[in-house]
Amino acid sequence: MTFILTNDDGIDAPGLRALQQAVGGQGIVVAPLQHHSGCSHQVTTARLIRVEQRSNYEYAVDGTPVDCIRIALSQICPDATLVLSGINAGGNLGADIHISGTVAAVREAALYRVPGIAISHYIHQRRAIDWQRAANWASLVIDKLRHQSSPAGRFWNVNLPHPDGSVTEVDIVFCPLCTQPLPAVYQALESGTLKYAGEYGKRARDPGSDVDVCFSGNIAVTQVQLWNHRE
Repeated sequence: MTFILTNDDGIDAPGLRALQQAVGGQGIVVAPLQHHSGCSHQVTTARLIRVEQRSNYEYAVDGTPVDCIRIALSQICPDATLVLSGINAGGNLGADIHISGTVAAVREAALYRVPGIAISHYIHQRRAIDWQRAANWASLVIDKLRHQSSPAGRFWNVNLPHPDGSVTEVDIVFCPLCTQPLPAVYQALESGTLKYAGEYGKRARDPGSDVDVCFSGNIAVTQVQLWNHRE
């Protein structure tokens, strides 16, 4: 298979290196030059996009994750058979998929009928991520999903849990997206301004949903469908 690897934390992020490790160094990296977390499906059309080739297999793009996939599939690697995005430092669960640049990359790939897997790592109480453990888990999930059916217009969204350091083995659980909104909590400041004060770990969760599975210590895997297929 021909992989494209990308993310929204930037080409120098440790999560992208962990993703490379997870696939044994295979694939072509086409990732943002800068951090673009939370950019959703933003694209760049009104200015020039600089592409910096760092090696035969690595390109830094001065644009968004979606720009990276558009450029990768049209200019760099049109024969790609799988797009991998991540490993994001922070969860992308439930409602997050509409905000996430990590997820937007594989959603764009799905529009081009290229399968994709977005992988994120939930962060519990600001603990540091064990990227070696994350790479090991991501490798297991990628290997499993490569052999799963993924019709056109669908992609996989994966969230790794954040148990304490003694845990090395977790279950891979296929589950639906959570339907609950993110916390809409704000702190009133002076001069009529508000500061977001929602706590990610205290978000509402549907039983058995991706939020529930991941927060309970297992790997949450969800197949997201962009359109209805005709029988």
